[in-house]
Amino acid sequence: MSDVYLVGTFSTAFGKRPDHTVKDLAREAYLGVLADAGLADGGSIESCWFGNCGMWVEEQGSIRGQVCLTPLVREGLFPERVPVVNVEGGCATASMALNGAWKDIAAGTADMVLALGVEKTFYPDDPRQSSRLFEGGIDQYDPDEWRAYYAAAGEVAGKAFEPGPDRSIFMDTYAMQACYHMKRHGTTRQQIAAAAAKNHSHGALNPRAQYQFEMTVEEVLADREVSWPLTRAMCAPIGDGAAGALLVSARRLRALPAAVRERAVRVAATALSGGKYRSLEEPGLSRVAAQKAYAQAGLGPEAIDVAEVHDATAFCELYQAEMLGFCEEGEGGSFVESGATTLGGRLPINTSGGLVSKGHPVGATGLSMIAELTEQLRGEAGARQVAGAHTALAENGGGVVGFDEAACSVVILQRG
Repeated sequence: MSDVYLVGTFSTAFGKRPDHTVKDLAREAYLGVLADAGLADGGSIESCWFGNCGMWVEEQGSIRGQVCLTPLVREGLFPERVPVVNVEGGCATASMALNGAWKDIAAGTADMVLALGVEKTFYPDDPRQSSRLFEGGIDQYDPDEWRAYYAAAGEVAGKAFEPGPDRSIFMDTYAMQACYHMKRHGTTRQQIAAAAAKNHSHGALNPRAQYQFEMTVEEVLADREVSWPLTRAMCAPIGDGAAGALLVSARRLRALPAAVRERAVRVAATALSGGKYRSLEEPGLSRVAAQKAYAQAGLGPEAIDVAEVHDATAFCELYQAEMLGFCEEGEGGSFVESGATTLGGRLPINTSGGLVSKGHPVGATGLSMIAELTEQLRGEAGARQVAGAHTALAENGGGVVGFDEAACSVVILQRG
């Protein structure tokens, strides 16, 4: 197996961009990746893994990547006859695209591969489009199964399953998990709010973030309630965006200019896991993906210098810190509240602002994490820079099966 390197990464600014189509966003991300890699065009790209969840609500049910890349082919910016593999895995879509691109190179079938994730979730003239997109992330064939599961779990968690019309159902499932964590481990709303406030402060330093303002713990707690104990400031917003990465083999890297080689970042591991209907007491699927990634990279959680985790709500940062082995189970609240995960702390998490501040265009999110961590490992993150960062981890989950995500990715990157 070849070592695999990132030589170009890019993320658009995330936010409500009603005047930009998915084709516009794909173009922006693709050209940004090429520019970051120092390439005038993508003539050496041998395959593309394209991630998207929601183009079907605009009636584009298949060949999504081919449709978005066709104008670039016509203009000579993207090579002809290149296979494009379309990927969908809920919010983990872009990370699954990265995993596919990595496999092409690791298996020796290609030397340069593009991973691209694109999403629109904001439809100001038809909000039902957004709802349809999110509803695709949970079983629509047997809804009675998950309704019964959540009803029973609500009795254990101490919070009844009562979805509302003003939010996605996922906010209620996260809220139930947070309530169970509070009941079992003594976690507090203030600790969840500390994660949100910290990430809003990080997002204020990120020019690509959807929200670029600071918040205090008190302001987070005082914001509008979404589903107790979660307030709006603890939840990821709706927005649009795209992100991408260009991966190469060690052989191709050696042939690239020194300026490119010096900025290359090695993909030390990329591992996936799948969700199931689990009990509240059972660890989540991200622990499985993390253990696989640590074994693949030959290191443990103590080696990680900076991380991006999937905080669709601020509670998720507490929980994922436990699942990824950054702290003991049940100690996520105190770990975050201690300042360990802030810039300058022992293990900065979500220096981008995380999903609650940076934004969460579903099919682009995972690759935006990779762009952030690549900048960190190159020493190019500016005011967000983690001093001496050498090894980074990204955790990205998508879809819902009970209290698990349907899919999870853990990626470990190292300075080249």
